[in-house]
Amino acid sequence: MAPKALITGATGLLGREVVKAFEAAGYDVVGTGFSRASPPKVLRVDIQDADEVSRLFSEVKPQVVVHCAADRQPDSCTKKPEAARRLNVAATEQLVKAAAADAVFIYISTDYVFPGVPGHAPYKPTDEAKPTNVYGQTKLDGEHAALAASPNAVVLRVPVLYGPTVPEDNHQESAVNVLLQSLRRSQTEKEAKVKMDDWAIRYPTNTADRRLPRILQFTSEDGMTKYEICQKFAAITGLSIDGLVAEKDGGKPGPDGTVRPYDCHLDTSTLKELGIDVRTVDFEAWWRAKLGL
Repeated sequence: MAPKALITGATGLLGREVVKAFEAAGYDVVGTGFSRASPPKVLRVDIQDADEVSRLFSEVKPQVVVHCAADRQPDSCTKKPEAARRLNVAATEQLVKAAAADAVFIYISTDYVFPGVPGHAPYKPTDEAKPTNVYGQTKLDGEHAALAASPNAVVLRVPVLYGPTVPEDNHQESAVNVLLQSLRRSQTEKEAKVKMDDWAIRYPTNTADRRLPRILQFTSEDGMTKYEICQKFAAITGLSIDGLVAEKDGGKPGPDGTVRPYDCHLDTSTLKELGIDVRTVDFEAWWRAKLGL
């Protein structure tokens, strides 16, 4: 009988690729979703409801759980901190406690657990985590909840992700994909140029890239600001960059009070020491193939 894997957030950008990877490895995979659930492969489950979580684990009995579901939007977390805490922390604790004692629980976290101070990156798993915003803090608290609740819990920190969206025009699924939409929109909005952050450095990583140390980190090495990502998109598509203006005055709270770090580049040496290939998909090549250019 094939081992069972349970993937939360299976309808999301990362969750869909995790499902594919486990299925390719021979697992019997069950996913959870909410508004986009499609039983029987992706069950509609409110992971914030203790009774629903208990029933889920009684029925599925997974050997591996990958917890992808989260409020991953910093602005949303700033606006609704208690809702973010319920989903990113309390739900995580419920899930890991519901899992069998011998089940492996993988908690997907973020590079935003680090302060991103200029000159401090890359951050090792053992470096002090000191988030600058509610999103990073709730994900860090989720890490602590998972690791405290189970000796078989593992944290995997990842940076900003991009990849195929569902539906294809649902650019909001990725903070990278949405930049291409912004560039396209700027072609017709000549009078009011779009400000694009050219201060904070991100490391866009494709979702198809993939006893363990308890905290692991995975990232690409392609450090770019949002403006520099748009420059890449302009070079690939032939669109003009003139409708965007580089915003270099970073490090200050945004309109909703969210403070974003400068550079949270993750150190991947632990994965390398385990013999895991940390090479990533080439950003420009993937987008050229995706767009047929």
